[in-house]
Amino acid sequence: MKTALITLAALLTSTVVHAEGLPDRIKTAAKVVVANQPNYPPMEYKDPATNTLMGVDIDLGVALAKQLGTKVEWADIGFEQMISSLETGRVDLIHSGMSDLPKRRDTLDFVDYMKSGAQFYTSAARKEEFKTPADFCGKTVGMSRRTSFPDETAKWSAANCEAKGLAAIKVVGTEGSADARAQLKQGRVDGAVQGSETLPYLMALEKNTYAIVGEPITAVYQGIAFSKKDPALRDAYAGALKAIMASGEYKAIFVKHGLEGTMLDGIYINGEAAK
Repeated sequence: MKTALITLAALLTSTVVHAEGLPDRIKTAAKVVVANQPNYPPMEYKDPATNTLMGVDIDLGVALAKQLGTKVEWADIGFEQMISSLETGRVDLIHSGMSDLPKRRDTLDFVDYMKSGAQFYTSAARKEEFKTPADFCGKTVGMSRRTSFPDETAKWSAANCEAKGLAAIKVVGTEGSADARAQLKQGRVDGAVQGSETLPYLMALEKNTYAIVGEPITAVYQGIAFSKKDPALRDAYAGALKAIMASGEYKAIFVKHGLEGTMLDGIYINGEAAK
């Protein structure tokens, strides 16, 4: 961790980033290949009318690549295959709503770019039944099995339900967040969990459909993931992020998507502020 921060020190003293900071393979290819699965609005999704990629991660990824003097080639890869695709060189980095979790840092380095958290919600029709997260004790709650939410919800249940003599939350792993929402609408689950940054968008899109319950039960960073064998690319992206933060472009992207409250106040590597 300290080594990474020391390596970044000189780079982060300037907000001017050039293509020279990129690995030779990126400069030769004149592009960076980025793993992304566009099924997590407003972070990444496709416009249903035009099939165009949209979202915070898409706008941010393009802005960072432009700052580095290169272009993005988005690779639509399932979340489960992203890390292996990075390790085998199929992609250069992962930028797809991935949480910077300690267990992932054994194989990945993260340049963090926003705050997030696991958020309980239910259907608008049942909002009077669920006033606080504790009301889900003993209930069935759906969430994507591809995320950290099942483990986080189980831990929260152990501390806030079982430890207080209440029944445990019944965690249902779904095929994705969209599947969890479908099961909620069908009445197959009592509630659901997904990233706090996504719910305002969904509630605006599907009015009077969902109700947020309480505050997020976790606080995590989302980050752009790099192979630990690729510190030069990590450092180049950290410098580019600092540059667009200074220029105001970073804030403009988050304001555009209504997510000002998730912005970071500086550069964080693997969850720690760069010195």
